[in-house]
Amino acid sequence: MRDDRDQSLVYVDIGICTFRRPELEATLLSLFLLVVPAGTRVRLIIADNDETPSASALVEGLRRRSPFDMLYVHCPKSNISIARNACLAAAEGDYLAFIDDDETATPEWLADLLSTATATSADAVLGPVRAIYDDAAPAWMKSGDFHSTLPVWVGPSIRTGYTCNVLLDMRSPRIRGRRFALALGQSGGEDTHFFTEVTDAGGIIAYAEKAVLYEPVPPKRAQLGWLMKRRFRSGQTHGRILGAKTSLIGRVAQAGLAGLKAGFCGAAALASLFSPIARNRYALRAMLHLGAISGIFGMREIRQYGSMEAA
Repeated sequence: MRDDRDQSLVYVDIGICTFRRPELEATLLSLFLLVVPAGTRVRLIIADNDETPSASALVEGLRRRSPFDMLYVHCPKSNISIARNACLAAAEGDYLAFIDDDETATPEWLADLLSTATATSADAVLGPVRAIYDDAAPAWMKSGDFHSTLPVWVGPSIRTGYTCNVLLDMRSPRIRGRRFALALGQSGGEDTHFFTEVTDAGGIIAYAEKAVLYEPVPPKRAQLGWLMKRRFRSGQTHGRILGAKTSLIGRVAQAGLAGLKAGFCGAAALASLFSPIARNRYALRAMLHLGAISGIFGMREIRQYGSMEAA
């Protein structure tokens, strides 16, 4: 962080990692409408993960309309961890927020994250991401809201997080100098790994319920198969993290427990055959546990990034 800044101000960088997404324009336009708290200075960092600087023209075309400074960083190629780490490296603020390049922010989004960070002194603050379904999405999917992103609570605490809506305190020793794992930059799970390391080091993750972002669900993701693949990969990451912390005997025991959970969820899915929301929710939980077994024994995560669909 720079030493020549006005120490009476709070400096916030907002990182947007992008890969060939025209929706980036809507994301940036929504950020231009942010209500910024008094005494706060905002800068936007756009990290272009494409092999060629394909987002450069869009960013330059919007620069004059932006009320904030904008920094464009070209960081090829097709590995989301490279783009996230580029934002971390370029950040000079007290805080760094992340928003995805297909999401839009509410005007109070940043203010709500900041107020929660101030009230809790947390190392990171998560906000909710609300899915927007089109008319073609299955009715069970819309009713059950299978795509919105919310934190997972373990008792009174949040043990891991995500990067689609988060504020990082860059002054925290649990955050400063930490980077996303390059090995997970095409499979996904790099955010789970990052935030698990933060909490393992004693960091605190808080939740700002009102700091809402919105994300449309494209047709390719509005399918049970896509959700199955996503849950399996999430389970792989969780299982790999668990497996790395224990012996072979411990891994066998963890895999056995995950197998029992997968069996229960599979049976519950069959028992809920005529209730699509419950059936599919149990089936997805079964896939999560099967993925955990895979991860516990070190199987490589399935690839999600590096193609248009993955991006």
